[in-house]
Amino acid sequence: MRDIGWIQSVLPHRYPILLVDRVLEIEPQRRIVAMKSVSVNEPYFQGHFPGHPVMPGVLLVEGLAQAAGILLLHELEDRESKLLYFSGIDRARFRRPVVPGDQVIYEVELLRARSNFAKLEGRALVDGQLCVEAVCSSSMVDR
Repeated sequence: MRDIGWIQSVLPHRYPILLVDRVLEIEPQRRIVAMKSVSVNEPYFQGHFPGHPVMPGVLLVEGLAQAAGILLLHELEDRESKLLYFSGIDRARFRRPVVPGDQVIYEVELLRARSNFAKLEGRALVDGQLCVEAVCSSSMVDR
């Protein structure tokens, strides 16, 4: 298991946009399982939606992308000089809302990778129930 300190050593993201709290499993260049504990104090709940807080779907996809970023970057020696950008989101489907108190599990598998391009398939689950699934593409660039 990898904690938030290690995650911050791999990803450039910081609060409030850092959406991965812990890495539960990682198989280099293959797959990752990561987690986000959703708190009622998340800033987006103030407006999405008052009286009925729901985590925005776009942030769930971003969480998948951040888990993918950890998978792609964690073994790079020069990762501090690289950034990953979204280059595509395909087949995104939203199946169940995520609410305060949920623990989101991100499962991401690498489909293919080249030197600066990767395609990954991911899903987010709460209590074993599918919330979001998507295929994401990324491009690696110099900072």
